[in-house]
Formats: sequence, structure tokens, C-alpha cells
Amino acid sequence: MSHPPPGTPPPRDATAKSFTRLVEVIAKLRSPDGCPWDREQTLTTIKPYTLEETYELLEAIDSDDNNAISEELGDLLLQVVLDAQIAADEGRFGLIEVIDRITDKMIRRHPHVFGDAHAETASDVHTHWDSAKSKEKERESVLDGIPRELPALARAARLTKRAARVGYDFPHRLMLFDKLQEELAELHHELSPEAPLPIVPASVEGDRVNDESIDDPARQDRIEDELGDVLFVMANIARRWGINPEEALRRSNRKFSERFQAIERGLAAEGKHIQDATLVEMEEHYQQAKRHEASQ
Repeated sequence: MSHPPPGTPPPRDATAKSFTRLVEVIAKLRSPDGCPWDREQTLTTIKPYTLEETYELLEAIDSDDNNAISEELGDLLLQVVLDAQIAADEGRFGLIEVIDRITDKMIRRHPHVFGDAHAETASDVHTHWDSAKSKEKERESVLDGIPRELPALARAARLTKRAARVGYDFPHRLMLFDKLQEELAELHHELSPEAPLPIVPASVEGDRVNDESIDDPARQDRIEDELGDVLFVMANIARRWGINPEEALRRSNRKFSERFQAIERGLAAEGKHIQDATLVEMEEHYQQAKRHEASQ
């Protein structure tokens, strides 16, 4: 099957037909003789579904399953069209305005493609983008415009990136590891100042995890503050090496889930339930899962 050259738009007539059909279906659902659930939705009530569909798309991309990616892109497109229809029904704005505004924005922010400007590198593109953006929006702070609803690690990386653009950054990125050690020491002091590091396995009593609860609200607040500092530095390290910290953590979450489920399968094959297994037995299966991954 041959593919069109990169940058080739879909056929105009087919695009118009498919998109118009979707728009008409959504409008019908919102009509008086449409769907009661869809008629009840507002821009506020639909927010959780928009966020959920975004994460489902990310999961589909991670799976590298074209059918799943196509389906989840459709679900996300549905959210855009539905939000615009809700806004139109409330007399705010319509879908055409949404489309025209984003199209005009893309043209304005790419003068090296649609105008006379030049851009040889990605850095040049960022310069044009930021210049166009600053003309469009009046902001009091360099940090304005970073959504507060972003996942915390992603927002931390965005905050430090904005600050770095005006020169507020560690001169050498390796200095961040000194900062990380400083923050880890402060966290350790708040968590357990009487227990020197490192803790070796032989010094751990018992076979089950036994964590202390924190009953002092003031101490809880200090620990949360110090842990936040550690995570913030980690996000900054990721940013300085061009790594997306949110994606990195999502990958580790997925990796841990797969290995933990391998523990459950391994124990089940031995006729054991995970709740009855020892920590040593679970760790043996965990390491087997790691070795299996490395062999693939």
C-alpha cells in the first residue's frame, strides 16, 4: 500500500463529507429529540471525559496499536466537536470560530513557513513561536500561561523551562545533582533523622513492610514540602537532558505493573497466592521478570 508524501492533506471532498457527518451527528445528539445525557452536558461537566480520552490516547500511542490510536483520536475529536456544540448551544461561540482561530494561530506562529521569516533549527522555530505568542497575549509574568491543571511533574518541567529562557538556570546541568543530594538530605532529615543511611537489607527486621504513620500535621507538611522539592529537582534534571519527566514516570509505572503482574502469575503457577508469599519469594519472581525483559 503506497502512502502519500509527508504533509499531504486528505482529499478535500472526503474530509468535508466525513467531518460534516460527525458535526451533524453531535448536533443531533444535542437537539431536543436527541440524547438526554448529551443534552444535559455543559463545558464543566464534560471536562473529566476530555481528560480521560486524552490519557486513553496516550496509552494507545504507547501500545503502538494503529487501530487503538485511530479510535482514541476519534474519541478526542468527539470531545472537541461536542465542546464546541455545547458552547454554540449556550451562545458562546461555534465550531467554525474554533477552527478558524487555531488555523490563523498556526499561520501566525510559523512565519518561516507561511511568511518571509527563516528558521534553520528547532531553536529558531521556538524563537518565532515565542515572539508571535508574546504579541498575542499580554502577560505580567514569564510563567503566565502554564496550565495549573497540568500533571505536576510536567508543569515543573515547564516552569523551569520558562525560567531558563530568561537566564534563571544552573550554569551547568551537572550542578543539579548537587542540588538533588541537598534536597534528598533534607527529606531524609525530616523523615528519619535518627536512622543513618544507607539501610542494608540485613538490618531490616521481619519479612513484611512496616511503615511508620505520621501523626504530626506540621511534620507531615514539612515532609510533603521536602518531597516536593526532590521531585521538582528531578523534573528539572529531566528537562535539562531533554527528557519528558511525565513520560519517564509513565514508563516506569507501566514497567512496574508488568513486573508485578509477572510476580502474581509466577506465584499462581506454583499454586500460591501473592498475599501468602514472602517478600523473598516475590522478589525472586520480580528479578525473573527483569531477566526475561532483558532477554527479549
